[in-house]
Amino acid sequence: MAYGEVDHRGVHTTQEGKSLGVFICWFLGNGCLFGYNSMLTIEDYLVHLFPNYRPVRVITLTYQPLVLVIAAVFAYHEAKVNTRVRNLVGYSLFFLGSLALIILDLATSGRGGIATFIGVCTVVAVFGVPEGHVEGAMTGDLSLMCPEFIQSFSAGMAASGAITSALRLVTKAAFEKSRDGLRRGAMLFFAASCFFELLCVVLYAHVFPKLPIVKFYRAEAASEGSLTVVADLAAAGLQGQPKLSAEDDPAIPERLSNKQLLMQNMDYALDMFLIYLLTLSIFPGFLAEDLGSHSLGSWYALVLIATYNGSDLVGRYVPLVEIIKVTSRRGLLAAVLARYLLLPAFYCAARYGGEAWMILLVSVLGLSNGCLTVCVLTEAPKPYKVSVAQSFHASQ
Repeated sequence: MAYGEVDHRGVHTTQEGKSLGVFICWFLGNGCLFGYNSMLTIEDYLVHLFPNYRPVRVITLTYQPLVLVIAAVFAYHEAKVNTRVRNLVGYSLFFLGSLALIILDLATSGRGGIATFIGVCTVVAVFGVPEGHVEGAMTGDLSLMCPEFIQSFSAGMAASGAITSALRLVTKAAFEKSRDGLRRGAMLFFAASCFFELLCVVLYAHVFPKLPIVKFYRAEAASEGSLTVVADLAAAGLQGQPKLSAEDDPAIPERLSNKQLLMQNMDYALDMFLIYLLTLSIFPGFLAEDLGSHSLGSWYALVLIATYNGSDLVGRYVPLVEIIKVTSRRGLLAAVLARYLLLPAFYCAARYGGEAWMILLVSVLGLSNGCLTVCVLTEAPKPYKVSVAQSFHASQ
């Protein structure tokens, strides 16, 4: 089929809409973590409200287990789940969670206390549920398309941290000396989060599925037996192909089970586990709470969080330079393991070093986190046909 022709489904096979698709993927990735990152970057406000409850650590421990449980449930049932509904429910819950934080703060007039803290933790749990919906579903959805979409989505997730950190530094400088300044900055974050999440709902529901390049890839997935894209094709005005099996059409590969995929990609799964085990053991709790008094005062934790988020964002664009990108499976595992040298380095920097050493190490942590994450997510699905690749990524 020549470039620019239309196939038997009426789907354009050109790259039309690719640039807009890359931008929308970046925006959708941003929305996936904007609410949670907003909670992390207002840590000074949370510590002010709840000085006795270690809010940053509790928020992380409330959030992450729910993400893992929800993602695991969806990974097990992924072949039968409507991806479109799953993503729309996820982004809608992000919006409602951000709105709930505004309502909670207004209802309590910005006061702390155990009841308010339980309310905040409940909203954080709400953020964990939609991320379990969205992150795996979007990555699985995009894995059947061009690699630039996955890279852009991953970069958008990092950009949410960079944007919220930059906004937090600006609002802290603007409101630091004003009465109720911390609260005003926090309210600005929650309002921005509401806007981002609502825009994500609109983009995913009405714009992204109608892009010609997206329709083409989803139609290809449907023709290979994927059921998860049928609703998205319907939203774009296309009819998915009837599901065929490998027995009906030898050209269609037999679908691999989740267990088979895991066994074939055990090293990639181990890579992802080890990458985030190290990252989450340091960020955000250690950076926000365990650093004592320094010349930067109350700015120190915010600067470190901003440094991590900025370097993580840069790291997710590094694999676009092919000469730098790590493609070897053994090379990826070696790089992930070598990264654990950061643990003793952080210990020594916190005990004996100064701010400059800590900022340098945080930069390395973020840069390596972003780069290795994108390398794994773009390399893992390459050997597979689109329906199998979608299954693999939805289980991540």
